Amino acid sequence: MKGFDFSKYNRIILVGSMGSGKSWLSKRIAEITGYPLFHLDVEHWKPGWVADSKEEKIARQQEIISGEKWIIDGNYGSTMELRFAAADLIIYLDINRLVCMWSAAKRTGKKRSDLPDYLEEPKVTSKVFLDICKWIWQFRKKSGKTIMSLHEKYPEKEFLHIKSRRQVKKLLKNTGGESCQK
Repeated sequence: MKGFDFSKYNRIILVGSMGSGKSWLSKRIAEITGYPLFHLDVEHWKPGWVADSKEEKIARQQEIISGEKWIIDGNYGSTMELRFAAADLIIYLDINRLVCMWSAAKRTGKKRSDLPDYLEEPKVTSKVFLDICKWIWQFRKKSGKTIMSLHEKYPEKEFLHIKSRRQVKKLLKNTGGESCQK
């Protein structure tokens, strides 16, 4: 893949496991395109890691997808089809689960721009982090099936199935994002 023209697409979603690099890649794509970027974790978490209701998630996502151009980073399986149906480009980061766990572990206890200001990643020693690891371990079997089913349901949508960090670097090569190495 010799560079990719992201500007051919107005509505881009990134899906994949925690730690797969969705937020990192979505930021690079936003830098390249100038499109507004929405991190679903910012949109849907309240203080104390309390999630929005499904109705609140749907309402906010409908508001976001009504825009002309956007990038959305996040899974939220119960509302994923809403984003799939609206997207021009779907990027599925299907990265090895051990790599995802390592990436999640490296960012624990830190503030991140893809989380609300009042939240930070749980520490590696916490029960919450253990739950995150279980979620990552089961991602492909559970959420991956949903993603691939939606891909089959919307075959007209451009779909990039990326399975390695090397493929991410190739995707960004010569697009204006190649200097942003992970």
